[in-house]
Amino acid sequence: MGSLKAVLKHPDDFYPLLKLKMAAKKAEKQIPAEPHWGFCYSMLHKVSRSFALVIQQLNPELRNAVCIFYLVLRALDTVEDDTSIDADIKVPILIAFHQHIYDRDWHFACGTKEYKILMDQFHHVAAAFLELKKGYQEAIEDITMRMGAGMAKFIRKEVETIDDYDEYCHYVAGLVGLGLSKLFHASGTEILFPDSMSNSMGLFLQKANIIRDYLEDINEIPKSRMFWPREIWSKYVNKLEDLKYEENSEKAIQCLNDMVTNALLQIEDCLKYMSDLRDPAIFRFCAIPQIMAIGTLALCYNNIQVFRGVVKMRRGLTAKVIDRTRTMGDVYQAFYDFSSMLKSKVDMCDPNAITTITRIEAAQKICKDSGTINKRKSYIVKTQPSYSPSLIALLFIIMAILYAYAYAKRQNKIKVTL
Repeated sequence: MGSLKAVLKHPDDFYPLLKLKMAAKKAEKQIPAEPHWGFCYSMLHKVSRSFALVIQQLNPELRNAVCIFYLVLRALDTVEDDTSIDADIKVPILIAFHQHIYDRDWHFACGTKEYKILMDQFHHVAAAFLELKKGYQEAIEDITMRMGAGMAKFIRKEVETIDDYDEYCHYVAGLVGLGLSKLFHASGTEILFPDSMSNSMGLFLQKANIIRDYLEDINEIPKSRMFWPREIWSKYVNKLEDLKYEENSEKAIQCLNDMVTNALLQIEDCLKYMSDLRDPAIFRFCAIPQIMAIGTLALCYNNIQVFRGVVKMRRGLTAKVIDRTRTMGDVYQAFYDFSSMLKSKVDMCDPNAITTITRIEAAQKICKDSGTINKRKSYIVKTQPSYSPSLIALLFIIMAILYAYAYAKRQNKIKVTL
């Protein structure tokens, strides 16, 4: 539930973290009894706990469709990500993957940990897929086919230009945006959004992940995975892996900031898409990941830790985002806050500083023009407040009660087993 040190440093994280923990427990209890659906929702909790929570907001029919869509694309992504698979084997699987989702007997051994389980028991996903309405099936098949073909293309092709980068992100994430828009429309709750806006929703999330995951991808064994476009990184170093070496720190930061500045181009479309959503549950489902993305970009910008370790939003801040995101006004406030954080880190000596500031201010203008910001709690605390010993003691007491409750519950389970 977040580290004790983090909670003591940010005591106002505690209540959102507690609510998140309770929501997670509730979601786990709602896993269906049918073996194939039980497997799908259990797997969803294992591969993406936060997604599993947000998906619970949706109505049951749409929730099932989105769950299967997510797992199908996770399985497809697992094949693409496994660098131990020879390209001659991988490419045909990616291209034909949209056909395998109709086959209750198909499975393929690849991936690690929970992803290996997903691939070994993919027949459960296929069985659940075949129970969806035809409109959902057609949307999932279409996106899977297009994504598989795109992934296959980039197995043998390097990301050279910014256009290549946008094309790759379209295949692996923009198509997810298009697919979700189709599922929302098929449910009868939303209009069918323009492909360009749906694509931007996916690109914004994917670019934030690619930036954050530089070190993990470059150190991938047995082979590095490189998604940063040569058109950007070659302005700073001779080889992409050179960015992780300490002697190149200044150039690494400049390259990183260039990548973040590129990602900011998607913000206007994302805000427009979210503002046009009508269903409150679908709105939250879409908005929470987008806020996490702008928060991640704000943390990564000008941050050498991207090349040294892991950079991500603390769990307490994530809990706040999930707890507070209810309306478009909340989104505007969050985007304004995190873009302000990013703007405060811009060094005017950076080669792309002017472009970065211009794109941030364009996003902030949209937020300001909404007339809703400054009426909500800010995500940015400019000065650390001082908390009384009594508040800290109260936190310890609550945590002790929770621990005692969990321990007693565990002991009861042991007794029942015996």
